[in-house]
Amino acid sequence: MAWDNEDVRESILKRLVTFAACAALLTACSPQKPAESARGVAKFNTDALPMPEFMGHVVDPASFAYWKGSGTEDTPKGLKDLTPTTKEGWEGMETAAAVLIEAGNALQLPGRARAPEGDWYKFAQQLTAEAVLAKAAAEKHDKDGVYAEGAKVYLICTACHK
Repeated sequence: MAWDNEDVRESILKRLVTFAACAALLTACSPQKPAESARGVAKFNTDALPMPEFMGHVVDPASFAYWKGSGTEDTPKGLKDLTPTTKEGWEGMETAAAVLIEAGNALQLPGRARAPEGDWYKFAQQLTAEAVLAKAAAEKHDKDGVYAEGAKVYLICTACHK
């Protein structure tokens, strides 16, 4: 019987694996319906936290926490290095950057954009992208990287607020 031939079985197996891989890729790349849970589709309530509160309770504290761990501070005793010196300090920097990543995403939720929307989305996306780099610098305990990425986050914030 042909199935007894090792080469034939190997050829059929390769074809089946190739077919399965192609089917998986087609399924993964096909348009999907929005995810629904047992409670329905996602709904956003951006009115629950008006923009001044969102900035004051989410964006500002995360930004300040990140900046607080970089650079130096001029004190009466001389320059004080603000770089974290403990595992917890570095984790705090990572957390602050992670909040900024998600803040940039949340700023793009329906109902949050301010005019002109194109600029709003551009700055929100820049915040997320830069916060990803800031988090990576904190994860590496990269003192210079944290400072540089924190400065870039600051520039994005000030450009958006102009």
